[in-house]
Amino acid sequence: MDIQLLPIHWVYLVFIGFILTLLVKRRDTTMICVVGIFTLGLLATETLSGSVSGVFNSFIYATKELMGTIMIISIIVAMSRVLIRTGINETMVAPLTKFLRTPALAFWGIGIIMMVTSWFFWPSPGVALIGAVLLPVAVRVGLPALGAAMAMNLFGHGIALSGDYIIQGAPKLTADAAGLPVASVMEASIPLVIVMGLVTTITAFWLMRRDMKNGKWRSGLVDSRLEESGGLVPVDEESKVLIGERLKRGLAIAIPVLFALDVIAMFVLNLQGGDATALVGGTAVFILIAVTLIAHRNAGVEKITSYLIEGFVFGFKVFGPVIPIAAFFYLGDSAITDLFGKILPEGSHGIVNDLGVALAGVVPLNGAIGAVTLTIVGAITGLDGSGFSGISLAGSIAQLFATAIGSGAAVLTALGQVAAIWVGGGTLIPWALIPAAAICGVSPFELARRNLKPVLIGLAVTTIVAMFLV
Repeated sequence: MDIQLLPIHWVYLVFIGFILTLLVKRRDTTMICVVGIFTLGLLATETLSGSVSGVFNSFIYATKELMGTIMIISIIVAMSRVLIRTGINETMVAPLTKFLRTPALAFWGIGIIMMVTSWFFWPSPGVALIGAVLLPVAVRVGLPALGAAMAMNLFGHGIALSGDYIIQGAPKLTADAAGLPVASVMEASIPLVIVMGLVTTITAFWLMRRDMKNGKWRSGLVDSRLEESGGLVPVDEESKVLIGERLKRGLAIAIPVLFALDVIAMFVLNLQGGDATALVGGTAVFILIAVTLIAHRNAGVEKITSYLIEGFVFGFKVFGPVIPIAAFFYLGDSAITDLFGKILPEGSHGIVNDLGVALAGVVPLNGAIGAVTLTIVGAITGLDGSGFSGISLAGSIAQLFATAIGSGAAVLTALGQVAAIWVGGGTLIPWALIPAAAICGVSPFELARRNLKPVLIGLAVTTIVAMFLV
């Protein structure tokens, strides 16, 4: 089917190039996204007022699309704050510490616990939830603080966040941009996440053990005095809230049971996407309310709001840079018609789809080229250090390439998501590594250096696997 490409198609493509260039240079993309939306609006409406209004309306559109994701992460963070301050998190993970008896068990144990925790609490709150308890134990059995930071980082910000199967924030962003159901992207990501996770963590562990034996290991500690304490304490003693030990143990059992019941309900009731997220979010709200009222008693009513505000501040701080770039890339699909009316040619299914059809007619694309391109694009979008701000671009380009190839949309979308989050979500970019580095008292630059080779090897192997799946 031949699609007539209009000037708006070419302008959209040019701005994608501008955005990629800024990402490579590690510059912020908000301004270029706003200019791109304004330019597309000017071409679509041919009026200054329509294009200016289109910028604001596109932000509203993107915020509506992302609100569920922003809300769940904010609520989870709010809940994690009260669990940390009451010490319930320490009680929850304390039974697991007796299994961490050797450096190897500590590395893999911390990693797996971090991965499971991050599926439900998201990685940054997860680091705070378990780091203060497990880190000193790991250091005592011989695992360096930097090794513990690597484990938390690779399993949490890498494996857990790149799949994001419970909260489903990442797959929703990429699936929306690619015009696919969230479930299809999650299903396609499973083999890629497994391969990436295994290759990266095994490589990181092997390199760590080799360098420790050869005397080439650098501790990366920002303060030598941290050798004794095992790291930094995430919460000031003054901010802790005391509750009874028996009550603390009861809550430490009840909270994981409630989330386990959520997972069972997801399978029994076949809940996916927004429905699954809503179940987890609603459970977190009730846990937040109950624990806050128990811990703060008479001040509990006001403290609930205080914790929610902390969560929302975190959520909008994380997603603030995402909204402008998501607004631009939503215009590549149905948002252009919703915001500016019927301006595309007859038979068009969106700007990105049209470009894909045109590309198929002139470039001999195949699965291998598509997979390599999506890995590179995903990695580039992660250079800003958020991991999330550019995955809409990965989804859009995956749709473009899949249309040109004729298959593999879900696999390419998942591959772009995995690459973007592993690079930018907190494993390679130093300023994104700060949560894990701060908890462990190590330099984020040294942590990024240790992660670099394992992550690059993992991306190469995962890309090869994706070539056979497209």
